Amino acid sequence: RLPEQQKTSESPRSWFRGMYLPPALHPLNRTFVKGGEWQDIDSTQEKRRAFLQDFCRKYNSRKKLQTHLVHLVSRIYVEDRHKVLYCEVPKAGCSNWKRVLMVLSGLAASANNISHDDVHYGKHLRKLDSYDLKGIYTRLNMYTKFIFVRDPMERLVSAFRDKFEHPNSYYHPVFGKAIIKKYRQNADEEALKTGSGVKFKEFIQYLLDSHRPIGMDIHWEQVSKLCYPCLINYDFIGKFETLEEDANYFLQLVGAPANLKFPKFKDRHSSDERTSAEVVRQYLKELSKEERQLTYDFYYLDYLMFNYTSP
Repeated sequence: RLPEQQKTSESPRSWFRGMYLPPALHPLNRTFVKGGEWQDIDSTQEKRRAFLQDFCRKYNSRKKLQTHLVHLVSRIYVEDRHKVLYCEVPKAGCSNWKRVLMVLSGLAASANNISHDDVHYGKHLRKLDSYDLKGIYTRLNMYTKFIFVRDPMERLVSAFRDKFEHPNSYYHPVFGKAIIKKYRQNADEEALKTGSGVKFKEFIQYLLDSHRPIGMDIHWEQVSKLCYPCLINYDFIGKFETLEEDANYFLQLVGAPANLKFPKFKDRHSSDERTSAEVVRQYLKELSKEERQLTYDFYYLDYLMFNYTSP
C-alpha cells in the first residue's frame, strides 16, 4: 500500500517510477476446488511461490529494477469476470491460455473453435496497460495474477523452430534478412532477399550480440523482462512441463465453468515433434561451448527464478 503522505504529495504518474512495487500476494482461494487429487499440485505450487519469493528477496537486496508501472504490465491480459491477470510468456502455452481467457470472459463458447489469428490478432482481450493508473493498480491488488513459464532453452528452440523453420511473412523478411546479412559470410542473393533459411547458430549470434541489427522479440525475450516476477507477486506459477494439470487446477481455483478444460491441442505445426529436452540437445550441438555458455548466461535469471536445472 502507498503511504498516505506519498498519495497526497506526489502526482499519480510518479507513484510507480523507480519503485520496488510488490502488489499484494493473495492466498489461493481453494473454495472451488473439489476432490483430493489436487493436493500434490497445490503443494508444488506453494513451493514454487516460496522459492521465487526467496530468490527475489536476495536479488532485490542487491539491485532494484527501475521501470514505470505501465511498462511493467504491458504483457498482462485482463479477464474481469473471474478477476484474473495473465502474463503472456510466448512458447509456454500462451495461445491456448488466451483461448481460455476468451471463454472465461464470455467471448467464445469453446476454446476449441477459436483460430490462431483470432487469438493473436483479433484484439478481443484487453491488456492491463490499457487502463488508467488507478485501474492498473486496483487490478494488481485485487485480482489473481498468474504466469506460466518454460525451461528457457526449450522455449528458445521452440521459438526458433516456429519462426524460422516454417514460412513466415513477418519473421523471415524482418528478422531473417537482418540476421543473414550480418552473420552469414558470402550469403547468396536469394537468402538476402527473402530472409529464409536462418541457421540456429546465426540466430544465437544475433541473440548474443549487444549491437544486434534488429531489436528483441517477445518470443525469445527473458521472462524476467516480460513479466517482472520480482516486482509483481504472481499468485500462481504454472510450468509448461506440467501444463495440463497446473492449468486445470488453476481453473478450479478461480471458479471457471466445470466443463472448461485447458485445450490439449498444439496450436500450430501440429505434425512437428514437440520441442523436448532431446530436441534441444540436437540444436545445441550446432553451437560452440562458449556460445552454449553465453546463451545460458543470457537466460540466467529465468533459470534461477523458476528453479530450472542448467543444461
